[in-house]
Amino acid sequence: MTENELSSKIIGAAIEVHKQLGPGLLESSYEACLVYELKLLGLNIKQQLALPIVYKDVKLDAGYRIDILVEDKVIIEIKSVDALADIHTAQLLTYLKLKDIKLGLLINFNEVLLKNGIKRIANNL
Repeated sequence: MTENELSSKIIGAAIEVHKQLGPGLLESSYEACLVYELKLLGLNIKQQLALPIVYKDVKLDAGYRIDILVEDKVIIEIKSVDALADIHTAQLLTYLKLKDIKLGLLINFNEVLLKNGIKRIANNL
């Protein structure tokens, strides 16, 4: 399955979660429900995956975690904030580069319409 096909499935699952829960909850609640929906679709999911950084050829565990990695092809970063900021985009782009993944989805569940809270970030796609 391509990154774009996965992206479509992920967005559909996120919309289902948002329809059921609405805005205003903690990120961890949305993450747990989205993981459930993605597993129902039969997708391979890794949750809260440690992301070490490499500094001068040394791998360091600096405490970074990928919220959800789907099929080893798409990183999902979940937010529940008033508005997405440039730093959220930069964070996801850095994760994509560190993990050498081509596509990420930044999803802010704290929106009345979820489509207004979804941002696709490409890394050499």
